[in-house]
Amino acid sequence: MDYVSALVPPVVMAALFIGVVRVIVKTQGGAAKSKEDAAVDAALARAENASQPATDA
Repeated sequence: MDYVSALVPPVVMAALFIGVVRVIVKTQGGAAKSKEDAAVDAALARAENASQPATDA
């Protein structure tokens, strides 16, 4: 029975890890993806505009 007690913790941890990965994969995309992408694009545009020197002509 020692082998059962030795295998239970790794099996439980593997099952929990697989569950976490599945949740992460399922939450990628969906209805909020376009909103999140728009927020990231806006932040990148602000960062690019801030890094470019202003040219007054």
